[in-house]
Amino acid sequence: MRSEHQVRRELDKIDRHILRILQEEGRISFTELGERVGLSTTPCTERVRRMEREGVILGYSARLNPHTLKAGLLVFVEINLAYKSGDIFEEFRRAVLKLPQVLECHLVSGDFDYLIKARISEMASYRKLLGDILLKLPHVRESKSYIVMEELKETLQLPVPG
Repeated sequence: MRSEHQVRRELDKIDRHILRILQEEGRISFTELGERVGLSTTPCTERVRRMEREGVILGYSARLNPHTLKAGLLVFVEINLAYKSGDIFEEFRRAVLKLPQVLECHLVSGDFDYLIKARISEMASYRKLLGDILLKLPHVRESKSYIVMEELKETLQLPVPG
């Protein structure tokens, strides 16, 4: 991933409009996208390609229904490591990156070291994920879990300023 300072120029109003549309409709054609932002196809395509090269647009993906893939149970798990050092964090990071059930893992401030978001099929899978996988990751000392009872909002869309 590129950092903020690597973006070569400020995003103008048209760039931001393109970004808002692409977040909603990632499969839109360049012709339709151009029409919606007031550009012909070629300049619109060039803007999108530039934002891809500069790391503003990181990629495209399909949003899947977790229930149809037997991943309807959403859990958040706080993880605390037994020791704190760069090597320990790196060892944990390498191990957690290999887990397909883990959708997100964040090093956080506060009472715990990591916050993990995972999707699994059912409570039996959750017990296996916690006991057989997460608690056996390198240097894990303790965990605290939250089973999601109702999902009110979940999005990957970022607010794009006017």
